[in-house]
Amino acid sequence: MAQRSGQEDPERYLFVDRAVIYNPATQADWTAKKLVWIPSERHGFEAASIKEERGDEVLVELAENGKKAMVNKDDIQKMNPPKFSKVEDMAELTCLNEASVLHNLKDRYYSGLIYTYSGLFCVVINPYKNLPIYSENIIEMYRGKKRHEMPPHIYAISESAYRCMLQDREDQSILCTGESGAGKTENTKKVIQYLAHVASSHKGRKDHNIPPESPKPVKHQGELERQLLQANPILESFGNAKTVKNDNSSRFGKFIRINFDVTGYIVGANIETYLLEKSRAVRQAKDERTFHIFYQLLSGAGEHLKSDLLLEGFNNYRFLSNGYIPIPGQQDKDNFQETMEAMHIMGFSHEEILSMLKVVSSVLQFGNISFKKERNTDQASMPENTVAQKLCHLLGMNVMEFTRAILTPRIKVGRDYVQKAQTKEQADFAVEALAKATYERLFRWLVHRINKALDRTKRQGASFIGILDIAGFEIFELNSFEQLCINYTNEKLQQLFNHTMFILEQEEYQREGIEWNFIDFGLDLQPCIDLIERPANPPGVLALLDEECWFPKATDKTFVEKLVQEQGTHSKFQKPRQLKDKADFCIIHYAGKVDYKADEWLMKNMDPLNDNVATLLHQSSDKFVAELWKDVDRIVGLDQVTGMTETAFGSAYKTKKGMFRTVGQLYKESLTKLMATLRNTNPNFVRCIIPNHEKRAGKLDPHLVLDQLRCNGVLEGIRICRQGFPNRIVFQEFRQRYEILTPNAIPKGFMDGKQACERMIRALELDPNLYRIGQSKIFFRAGVLAHLEEERDLKITDIIIFFQAVCRGYLARKAFAKKQQQLSALKVLQRNCAAYLKLRHWQWWRVFTKVKPLLQVTRQEEELQAKDEELLKVKEKQTKVEAELEEMERKHQQIVEEKNILAEQLQAETELFAEAEEMRARLAAKKQELEEILHDLESRVEEEEERNQVLQNEKKKMQAHIQDLEEQLDEEEGARQKLQLEKVTAEAKIKKMEEEILLLEDQNSKFLKEKKLTEDRIAECTSQLAEEEEKAKNLAKLKNKQEMMITDLEERLKKEEKTRQELEKAKRKLDGETTDLQDQIAELQAQIEELKIQLAKKEEELQAALARGDEEAVQKNNALKLIRELQAQIAELQEDLESEKASRNKAEKQKRDLSEELEALKTELEDTLDTTAAQQELRTKREQEVAELKKAIEEETKNHEAQIQEIRQRHATALEELSEQLEQAKRFKANLEKNKQGLETDNKELACEVKVLQQVKAESEHKRKKLDAQVQELHAKVSEGERIRAELAEKANKLQNELDNVSSLLEEAEKKGIKVAKDAAGLESQLQDTQELLQEETRQKLNLSSRIRQLEEEKNNLQEQQEEEEEARKNLEKQMLALQSQLADAKKKVDDDMGTIEGLEENKKKLLKDMEALSQRLEEKAMAYDKLEKTKNRLQQELDDLIVDLDHQRQIVSNLEKKQKKFDQMLAEEKNISARYAEERDRAEAEAREKETKALSLARALEEALEAKEEFERQNKQLRADMEDLMSSKDDVGKNVHELEKSKRTLEQQVEEMRTQLEELEDELQATEDAKLRLEVNMQAMKAQFERDLQARDEQNEEKKRMLVKQVRELETELEDERKQKALAVASKKKMEMDLKDLEAQIEAANKARDEAIKQLRKLQAQMKDYQRELEEARASRDEIFAQSKENEKKLKGLEAEILQLQEDLAASERARRHAEQERDELADEIANSAAGKSALLDEKRRLEARIAQLEEELEEEQSNMELLNDRFRKTTLQVDTLNSELAGERSAAQKSENARQQLERQNKELKAKLQELEGSVKSKFKATISALEAKIGQLEEQLEQEAKERAAANKLVRRTEKKLKEVFMQVEDERRHADQYKEQMEKANARMKQLKRQLEEAEEEATRVNASRRKLQRELDDATEANEGLSREVSTLKNRLRRGGPITFPSSRSGRRQLHIEGASLELSDDDAESKGSDINETQPAQTE
Repeated sequence: MAQRSGQEDPERYLFVDRAVIYNPATQADWTAKKLVWIPSERHGFEAASIKEERGDEVLVELAENGKKAMVNKDDIQKMNPPKFSKVEDMAELTCLNEASVLHNLKDRYYSGLIYTYSGLFCVVINPYKNLPIYSENIIEMYRGKKRHEMPPHIYAISESAYRCMLQDREDQSILCTGESGAGKTENTKKVIQYLAHVASSHKGRKDHNIPPESPKPVKHQGELERQLLQANPILESFGNAKTVKNDNSSRFGKFIRINFDVTGYIVGANIETYLLEKSRAVRQAKDERTFHIFYQLLSGAGEHLKSDLLLEGFNNYRFLSNGYIPIPGQQDKDNFQETMEAMHIMGFSHEEILSMLKVVSSVLQFGNISFKKERNTDQASMPENTVAQKLCHLLGMNVMEFTRAILTPRIKVGRDYVQKAQTKEQADFAVEALAKATYERLFRWLVHRINKALDRTKRQGASFIGILDIAGFEIFELNSFEQLCINYTNEKLQQLFNHTMFILEQEEYQREGIEWNFIDFGLDLQPCIDLIERPANPPGVLALLDEECWFPKATDKTFVEKLVQEQGTHSKFQKPRQLKDKADFCIIHYAGKVDYKADEWLMKNMDPLNDNVATLLHQSSDKFVAELWKDVDRIVGLDQVTGMTETAFGSAYKTKKGMFRTVGQLYKESLTKLMATLRNTNPNFVRCIIPNHEKRAGKLDPHLVLDQLRCNGVLEGIRICRQGFPNRIVFQEFRQRYEILTPNAIPKGFMDGKQACERMIRALELDPNLYRIGQSKIFFRAGVLAHLEEERDLKITDIIIFFQAVCRGYLARKAFAKKQQQLSALKVLQRNCAAYLKLRHWQWWRVFTKVKPLLQVTRQEEELQAKDEELLKVKEKQTKVEAELEEMERKHQQIVEEKNILAEQLQAETELFAEAEEMRARLAAKKQELEEILHDLESRVEEEEERNQVLQNEKKKMQAHIQDLEEQLDEEEGARQKLQLEKVTAEAKIKKMEEEILLLEDQNSKFLKEKKLTEDRIAECTSQLAEEEEKAKNLAKLKNKQEMMITDLEERLKKEEKTRQELEKAKRKLDGETTDLQDQIAELQAQIEELKIQLAKKEEELQAALARGDEEAVQKNNALKLIRELQAQIAELQEDLESEKASRNKAEKQKRDLSEELEALKTELEDTLDTTAAQQELRTKREQEVAELKKAIEEETKNHEAQIQEIRQRHATALEELSEQLEQAKRFKANLEKNKQGLETDNKELACEVKVLQQVKAESEHKRKKLDAQVQELHAKVSEGERIRAELAEKANKLQNELDNVSSLLEEAEKKGIKVAKDAAGLESQLQDTQELLQEETRQKLNLSSRIRQLEEEKNNLQEQQEEEEEARKNLEKQMLALQSQLADAKKKVDDDMGTIEGLEENKKKLLKDMEALSQRLEEKAMAYDKLEKTKNRLQQELDDLIVDLDHQRQIVSNLEKKQKKFDQMLAEEKNISARYAEERDRAEAEAREKETKALSLARALEEALEAKEEFERQNKQLRADMEDLMSSKDDVGKNVHELEKSKRTLEQQVEEMRTQLEELEDELQATEDAKLRLEVNMQAMKAQFERDLQARDEQNEEKKRMLVKQVRELETELEDERKQKALAVASKKKMEMDLKDLEAQIEAANKARDEAIKQLRKLQAQMKDYQRELEEARASRDEIFAQSKENEKKLKGLEAEILQLQEDLAASERARRHAEQERDELADEIANSAAGKSALLDEKRRLEARIAQLEEELEEEQSNMELLNDRFRKTTLQVDTLNSELAGERSAAQKSENARQQLERQNKELKAKLQELEGSVKSKFKATISALEAKIGQLEEQLEQEAKERAAANKLVRRTEKKLKEVFMQVEDERRHADQYKEQMEKANARMKQLKRQLEEAEEEATRVNASRRKLQRELDDATEANEGLSREVSTLKNRLRRGGPITFPSSRSGRRQLHIEGASLELSDDDAESKGSDINETQPAQTE
C-alpha cells in the first residue's frame, strides 16, 4: 500500500471518473438553466443561460460570474448534456460544434487525459510533463485489446494497426501531424517502442526464464528492434533543433516503414525523409539553435578529436548565430556519447563516424570564410585563407583551386568557358549554399546508411506499418515556398482522411442496412490541390514555377504575374486586395486563407550551387566527400543563375534542361509516391496539439487550440459527421435510458431490442428524417439526443417533485404524531406535580419517604448475585494460571534436556574437527601438485593461442586476397558481356550497311582519303591530349610540392642542418623511386610487346579466315562504319581540344600565380629581414637555398618530362602500328556471314585470351603496388631501427636502476618483516599490561591519521581546483584579447554606420506612422469580414438544427398531452430506483462495518506481534548466554578469534533482522493508523527504546575494542615503514629520469659523431671482413638473448600463475564469506519465524551451534591460507632477485647488439656515400666493383632488417617483463592491504566476542531471575488455592446461616491482606474491604428481623 501511494497511479491519466459525470445535480442544473455556449475573447467560449430573446439578439447570463450580456443568435452554440462530459470519442457528442469539442478537450486535459478520439482521429495534447502511461505494464495492458475496450491512447492506435495487419493482411499507416512542439516525434517514438515490444522477433523464441542481465539475448536476439529504437537518437541529433516552441523540434518530415513477416515479427525497416530545413545550418532566429549535432560535437569531443577536426569554441563560428544556448535538463556532452553509442549499435564504422564529423566541422568552417570588397571594383577577395586551408584539409581539396572556384569561377558562355569575378554578396551566397548543400547531402547519406543497417533481406516482409511524422498545416503572417510545400502535403493528407471517412461511413450504413445518399467529401479538396499541382490547362503553382525557372530573364515578379494571369479566376485563388499588401497572392485551403510571399522562390526551386566547387568536392581526395557529391552533374550551376540576364543563356540552358530536376518536382514526386503508399494502406490518424507557447503543464490557450483543430482537420471531420447520422446508440442502451419517456409502449415480458426501440420511436413521434433504425443500433442526426435528454430530465424532475411531496407529507404526519404524544405526556406530568404538591405537607408521606431507603429487602438478591459472579471470575483466573504453570514447567524440562544433548554434540564436533584438519592438510598438498600441473598446461595453452592467432591473421589475409580476385572476376565478366552486346549491335549494323552499299560506292575513295587525314589528326590529338594530361598532372604535383616547400622554409630557418639532411634523403628516395618507375615501365613495355605478338598471331588467323570473302563488300561496310565513327570522334575531339586549351590556359595561369606567390614571399622575406645584419645574412642564405631548390625542381621536372616524352613517342608508334594492323584487319571482314560458325568459336577463344591478358595486367599492377609498399616498408624499418635502439638503451638503464632499488627494498622489507614478527611475539605477552595506558593514545592517533588523510584529500582537491582555475584564467585571457580586437573593429564599424542609421531612423518613423494608419484600416475591414464570415458559417451550420427545433416544438406539444398518462408509469419506476438506492446504502453500511472489524483485528494482530517480539528478545539473550558458555570452554586464541568473528556477523545480522521487523511493524501500523492512532504512538515508543538499547550495546563494544590497541599500533608502524619505502622508490624513479636525460644527451653526441664518421669512407673496404665477423658474433649473442628471454618468459609465467592462484584463494575466501553471510540471512529468517513456536527455536539453536563449528573450521582454513600466501610472497621476492640478475645479463647482451647495429648502420651509410661518389666520378671504370658493393649492400640491408626485427622482438620482451614486474608489485601491495584488512576484522571480532560474552552472562542472570519468579509464582498459587478453599468454606457457612437466620461472625484470620499474583497483576483484598462487606451483610440482618 505504501509503495502504491508513493508512485503515481497511471489509471488516473487513462480512465474517466464516471461517478462525477453521472451526477444528477449537474444534470438538473443543465436542464434548469438552458445552458449554451457564447464566444469569449479570454476563454474562447463561455457557458451562459438564455434569459430573453430580442429579435436577432439574445440576452444571456454568464454562468461564471452572473453578468448579463447581449449576444447575436448566430454566435450561440448548443451545449451537450452532462452525460457527454469528458467523452472519449467526440463523434458521440450530440451537439457537434467548435465550443463542445474545445470544452471536451479542455476538461479531459485538465483531468490529465491527453488522448481523445474524434471519429477516426486520435487527438493528443502535449502535457509538458512526464506521465506514467508509457511503461511496459501499460503496453501489456493494451496488448491484444480492441480500440473500444480501452481508453484512448497511442498504444491503442498502434495495437489496432498491428492487429488489422495480421488479421486482414493489409498494410497499415499511422499519420502523426501537428505544429512544432505538439509531440509528433514523441508519439512516433511511442509507436515504435510499442511495435518493437509487441512484435520483437526474439520474444517468441527465447525462454522467458532468462534473466534480463544475460548478455546473450541482447547480443543475438532482438538486435533489429534495438537498432530500430537507436535510429531515432541519430536522426534527432542531425535533424532536430531547439526552437522557441520546442526544445527538440524535428526540422524534417519522415516516413518510417517497419516490415513484418507472416508471423508478425519485425524483419526490417526503412526511413524516408522530406523537406529538411537546411537553412537552419547557416542562420537561426533569436533564442534558437541550429541542429543538435553541432553543439554535441563541440561539447563532447575529446582533445584528440578536436585537434583532428580543427574544432574551436562556440563563439568562434559565424553559423552559430546565438553562440551556445543550453537546453534545460539536457547535457550536450552526454547526448554526444549517446549518439556515438547509437551509431556503434547501428554498425557504423569508426572511419564513417570520423568522416561524418569532419563534414559537420567543415559546415561550421564554411561560415568563417570572410570576403572583402576590393577598393576600386565590386570584385570580392579573400584577405586571409587560414579558414579556407582548414576547410580544404577537412574536405580533401586544394586550397588554391577552391579559392579560385569561389572568387573567379569558370562559367560556360556558348561553347567557351569564361572566368567571371564574383562580388562579395555572390561569394557569401555561394559559401552559404555550399554549406547547406553539404549538410543536406550528409543527412541524406545518413538516412541511406541507417536504412542499409535496418534492411534485412534474409526474411521477406509480408506486410508493413508506416509511421508518418510530418509538420502540420502552417499559417504565418507571410508564408514562403516551404509553407506551400507543407500545406500542399496536408491538403493531400486531409483528402485521404475525408476519402477514408467516406468509405468507412458507407460500410457502416451498408452493414446496418440504412438508405443514405453517399457523398465523397474527399472531392471537396480537389480544386485546391489542382491549383497547386496541375501540370497544364491551366498550369498550377508548381508547374508555373518550374516553367519560370527555364526562362532566362524570369524573376519572382514575372512568376506572380503569370500565376495571376493563369489562375486569377480560380475559386481557391485570390489576388491581393490592395497594392500595398505584403502578400503576392492568397490560396484558400481547407484550414483557412493563407497569404504567400513569392520572394526568392525561383532560387529556392532551383537551389543553385557553385558547380566549380562542387566539381572539386566530387574529385576530393576524401572518398566520403567524393561519395556525397557523386551526383555533381545533377545540380544547377552558376551559369544558369548568373546567365539569366545574358542572351546566350537560353541556348546553353536548354542543353542542360534534362540534367536536373527542381526542388518542386522532386518534392511532388516523393509526395506522389508517399500518397500512393498511403492509399494502399489502412490509415490511422493522430493529430498532435500544442496547448500553449509557454511550455507550461496544465495550461490551455483556447484560441491556439481552436486554430490547430481547424488546421489539423478535426473540425473538418466534424463537419462531415454533421451531414450524416453522427450519434449511434445500441438498442439495449437506448431502451434502458429512454424507456422512461414511453412507459406503456413496451408490453411486459420478453421483446426483441429492435422491435422495442421501434415501438419507443413511434411513441416518441419523432420525424422519420431525424433517425434511422439499423440492424444493431439506432442512428440519430446531430442534436436529437440532446432533445431526448431534455425530455428525460423534465420527466425525472416531475417524478422527483412528486416523490419529494410524498416524503414531506410523511415526515409532517410523523412530526404531528410526535407532538400529540408530547402533549399527552405533559398532561401526565402536570397531574403528578399537582398530586405531589398536595402530599408534600402530609406527615405520613414524610415518614414513608424516610423509611423507604432503609429497607434492604429489595437489594439483598442483587448483592448475592454480584458475589456469585465475582466468585466465578476468580475461579476461572485460577484455572488459567494453573494451566500456564504446568505448560512452563514442561517446556523448561524440555529445554534442559536439549541443552544436555547439545553439549554432547559439541564434544563430538570437536573430535570431528581434528580429523577434518588432518584431511585439509592432505588436500592442500594435493592441491599444490595440481596447481603445478595446471601452470604447465596454461603455458602450453598460451603458446597454442599465439600460433592460432598467427594462423588467423594469415587466414584473414588470404580471404582479403580471394575477395579481391572475386571482384576482378566480376569486373572481367561485366566487360565480357559488354563485348558480346557490342558484337550483336555490330552485326545488326552490318546488315543495315549491306543495303546502303550500292549508294555509297562512289564516295568510298573520297572517304578513304579523309580517313587517313582524320587518323593523322587523331594521332596528333591523342598525343597532344596525353601531353596535356601529363603536363596538368605534373603541374599539380609541382604545385603541391612547392606549397610543401614554402611551408618547410620556415622550419629550415630554425634547423638548417636538419633540412639539408632531409633534402639529401629525399633526393636519394626520389632516385630510388625513379629507378623503380623505370623498371616498372620496362616491365610494362615487355608486356606490351607480348600483347603485340599475340595480337599479330590472332590477326594472321583472321586474315586467313577473311581472305576467302568478298573484299569489296567489306570495304564498303567498313567505310560506312568508319565515316560515322570518325564524324563522332571529330566532334568529340574538337570539344576535347577546346577543353584542353582552356585547361592549358588554366595551368599557365596557375604557374603565373605560383610565380607571383613566390615573388610575394620573397618581398615579404625582404621586408621582415631588413632589420638587422644577422637577419640579412639569413635572408641571403634562404635565397640561395630557394635558388638551389628551384634548380633541383627544374632538373627533376626536366627529367620527368623527358621520360614522359619517351613514353608518349612509344605510345604514338604503338598506336600507328595498331592503326595499320586495324586497316589490314578491316579489309578482310567481307566473308563474316559465310564463315559465321567458325568465327564464333574463334571469338570465344579470343574472349578467353582477353580475359587472361586482363588478369595478367591486373597481376602486374598488383605487383607494382606491392613493390611500392615494400619500398615504403624498408624506409619505415630503417627509421624504426634507429628509434628502437634509443628506446632499448633508455629502458635497459632504467630497468637496471629500478631492479637494483627494488631488490634492496625487498631485502630491507624481509629483514623488517622478520624483526616485526619477533617483536610481535614479544609484545603479545605485554599486551595486557600496557592496555589501559595505550587506550587514550591510540584514540588520538586514529583521529590524527583520519584527519591527515582528510587534509591530504583536501590538498589534492585544492591543487586540482587551482590547476583548473589557471586553465580557465588562461582561456579567459585569450577570450579577452579576442573580444578586445572584436570590440575595436566593432567601434570602427559603429562610427561608420552612425550617420547612416540616423537618416534611416527618420525614414523608419515616417513609414511606421503610415503603417499604423494602414494597419488600423485593415483591422477594421478584417473584423467586419470575419463577422460576416462567422454569420454565414453559423447560418450554414445551424440550418439543420433549426429544422430539428421545429420538429422538437411539435413533439413538445404532443408530449404535453401525453404527460398525464405517462406519470403513473414514471412514478413506479422511480419507486424501483429508490428501493435500489436503499439497497445500495445498506450494502455500503455493511461494508463500512466489515472494514471497522478488519481494523480492530489488525490492531489485535499488531499487539500479538509486539508481545511475540519481546518474548523472542528474551529467548535470544538466553541463547547468547548458552553460546558464550560453550565458546568460553575453548582456550585456543585463533579459534576464539574466528568464533568472535562468526558471532559478530550473526549478531549483526540479527540486529539487521530486528530493524527489518521494526520496519514491517511500522508499515502495518501505517496501514491501520486511521483507526488506531494510539497503537502508532506505542510502536514509536518501543522503537525508541530498542534504539537506546542498541546504542548502549555499541558503547559497550567501543569499551571492548580498546583491548587490542597495541596490535593497531604495530600495524601503524608497518604502514609508516611502507610509506618510507614508497618515498625511496619515488626518489629512485626521479634519479632514473635524470639518467634518461643524460642518455638522451649521449645519443645526441653519438649522432654528431656518426655524422663525422662519414669522412672515413676509404677505410671501409679493408674493414669489411672485420664487420662481417662482428655480425656473426652479434647473431650468436642474439640467439643467446632469445634463449634467455624465453627462460625469463617461462619464469614470469610461473610467477603469474602463482599470482593467479593467490587471487583464486582470495576469491575463494571471499566466496566463503559471502556463503556465510547468505547462511546468516537464512538463519535470521528462521529466527524471525521462531515466534510461532518454541520448538522451532530449539531447531534454530542446533543449527546455530553446528554453523559455529563450521565457521571455526573456515577461520582456521583462512589462517592457513594466509600462511601459504606469506610463503608464496617470499618465493616471489626470490624470483624477482633472479630476474634482476638475468635482466642485467640481457642488458649487457642488448648493449653489445646495439653497438654492432650502430656499426652496421654507419657501414651502410658510408657504403652508400661511397657508391654515389664512385657513380659521379668514374662510372665506366668501376662498374664491376659497384655491382659487387651493391650486392654486399643488399646483404647488409637484409641483415639490418633482420637485426631490426630481432631488436623489435627483444624490445617487446623487455616491455612484457616490465609490465609483469609492475603487476607483481601491484599484487604484492594488494596482498598487504588485504592482510591489514583481515587484522582489522580480527580486532573488531575480538571486541564483538567480548561484548557477546557479557550479553550471554546477562541472559543467564535473566534466566535465573525467571526461574526464581516461577518458583515464587508456584508458592503464591498454592497460597491462592488454600485461600480459595477457605473462602468457599466461608461462603457455604454463610449460606447455611442465612438460611437458618442465625448470627454471622467472621474469624480474625480474615483480617489483613491477601495477594494473588496473576501474570504480573495482583488481586488485593484489604481489611477495609472486608469490613465494608461485613457491614453490608450485618445491615441485612435487622431488615430480616423486621
